[in-house]
Amino acid sequence: MISLLRAGIIGYGTMGRQHARVLSDLEGVELVGVVDTDAASTPNGVLGSVETLIGRGIDYCVVAVPTISHEEVGLQLAQAGVHALIEKPLAGCSSVASRLQHAFKNQGLIGAVGHVERFNPAFEQARCRILDGAIGDIVQIAARRQGPRPTRIVDVGVVMDLATHDIDIASWITQSPFVSVSAKSRSLPGQCHEDLVSVVGLLGNGVVTSHLVDWLSPRKERVTVITGERGAFVVDSLTADLTFFALGIAPVEWEDIARTRGEVEGDVTHIAIAKREPLRVEHEHFRDAVLGRPSRIVSMAEGVATVSVAEAILMSARTGESVAIRSVA
Repeated sequence: MISLLRAGIIGYGTMGRQHARVLSDLEGVELVGVVDTDAASTPNGVLGSVETLIGRGIDYCVVAVPTISHEEVGLQLAQAGVHALIEKPLAGCSSVASRLQHAFKNQGLIGAVGHVERFNPAFEQARCRILDGAIGDIVQIAARRQGPRPTRIVDVGVVMDLATHDIDIASWITQSPFVSVSAKSRSLPGQCHEDLVSVVGLLGNGVVTSHLVDWLSPRKERVTVITGERGAFVVDSLTADLTFFALGIAPVEWEDIARTRGEVEGDVTHIAIAKREPLRVEHEHFRDAVLGRPSRIVSMAEGVATVSVAEAILMSARTGESVAIRSVA
């Protein structure tokens, strides 16, 4: 009989509950405990301390506590020899993120960051097709990530909470790091963190990125346009829809249409793809990584790089100047 991996969860808020749902029936894994310090809002059976969970003999753990607590909890797990999947962002600053990365590396543990958008089937398919040359060299990535304010986030603003998704996706899609960013932000009266940010970034391979991120819009939107020499992929990550717009070749002679659509048009293709839940796919890969099987996880080194870019965005927004980004070893 094959023994099950023993898993735990720390943090039983919105994301913690989603992780619990997936881990409860993930093949090869037994969920043996959940920790949350807010006993008043959690059901019976939820543990009150990380030490109690570690004492149950867990192989790996999901960390879904607020970002400000990632360092304390993550270092406890590393010291105890427990592999960990830590929700994004890895930390609220690059120095803490680096400490976490080195703690897991030095212990020979699997440490990963929960950038779940990487496992969205639309992004996965777009990346595969881009690597196969479907749109030629990428020239631009433009992302809009907007929607109503979440009640669950109180310790960071939109840059760390939301823009980190798009930072990670842009580098992953292009296989190139950010080298500079320029940003503007706004905070509503009474808010401790930024509520809106607009960013222009430059990647090491020359790709230009733009990111409009807020939690002020009444309409939720998650759209990324990846433009290359031969056309563009449009990803709607809310619906996992992928659409390909080929470079225009057919002239539009009808003047009224030409004014609204452009002087040439290309084929538009909705790409049919299998749609599995990204969180479940993420967990399958992390499980396989712990077991030493071939897998694809977001490493803590990549998590550190993303936090470094987010820090640069916040600095640019404060100073009004473009900020260069050093490569992260």
